[in-house]
Amino acid sequence: MALEFERPILELEARIQELERTASEQGLDFSEEIELLKAKLDRLQREIFGNLTAWQRVQLARAPGRPTTLDVIEALFEEFAELRGDRAFADDAAIVGGVARFHGEEVVVVGHQKGRNTRENIARNFGMPHPEGYRKAMRLMDLADKTGRPFIAFVDTPGAYPGVSAEERGQAWVIARSIQRMSRLKVPAVVVILGEGGSGGALAIGVGNRVLIMENAWYSVISPESCAAILWRDAKEAERAAEALKLTARDLLRLGVVDRVVPGPKGGAHRNPEAACRELDRALVETLEDLKGLSPEAIWEDRYRRFRRLGVFEEV
Repeated sequence: MALEFERPILELEARIQELERTASEQGLDFSEEIELLKAKLDRLQREIFGNLTAWQRVQLARAPGRPTTLDVIEALFEEFAELRGDRAFADDAAIVGGVARFHGEEVVVVGHQKGRNTRENIARNFGMPHPEGYRKAMRLMDLADKTGRPFIAFVDTPGAYPGVSAEERGQAWVIARSIQRMSRLKVPAVVVILGEGGSGGALAIGVGNRVLIMENAWYSVISPESCAAILWRDAKEAERAAEALKLTARDLLRLGVVDRVVPGPKGGAHRNPEAACRELDRALVETLEDLKGLSPEAIWEDRYRRFRRLGVFEEV
């Protein structure tokens, strides 16, 4: 499933592959033509991905094949043991978490989990948690504090599930409680916006000492479609809303909402998940190293000051 603005690139890549296959099968020399096409491909990629709009970055954040929380855990962590259930109602597959080792250090990890195909997305509720998902996350926060392990959260959700069943079980209260619990962690907390960071569903596990964001991810109080439906009574105005919301990684870094942008591979993380995970690994190592040695009280104070600094305004 190619995004509209990716099609010229994919068509050119297909032409290069066809030439290479023909040259191999028939013993012909197309090296000069192939080099010319590769140079054209490189220019085209720089032109397209160097001038992406906010809406195009939203589309990249949703692209099939982009690394999920479990993909990242498998690539970067060792000895992961998943913990399930909230000890009150059920297990929510839209949030996964457990204990693991990261470069030899014991950590607690949690994150939203989308599916890799339609069947998995239905099982995972498209990464939109119910209240029991956030109660599970709070269990893991308690575990991190008890054991003194750093807490790492991966955010990738269009928002918390807004259905009647979730409201009946106290969705809004549970999100507020999760924000409160995470704000009081006495261990280093690092948050990574992997893809989509929608509203309170994202912020519930987003109260970190440091907040990182992947290059083509987004983070906002509301999705572009919902914003457009409210402001202009038309979800088709999502592109206009995406520009107005300032939800891209560069916008968020400039506004101080995130602390670091993790660069992605050429063409987006969905085209080279391994390269995206390598960049994320480097960023996590450096971020955790920056927080080492701080006392529990200093960790809490550092997180408090970070969120008190949020907000940019001009007086006219």
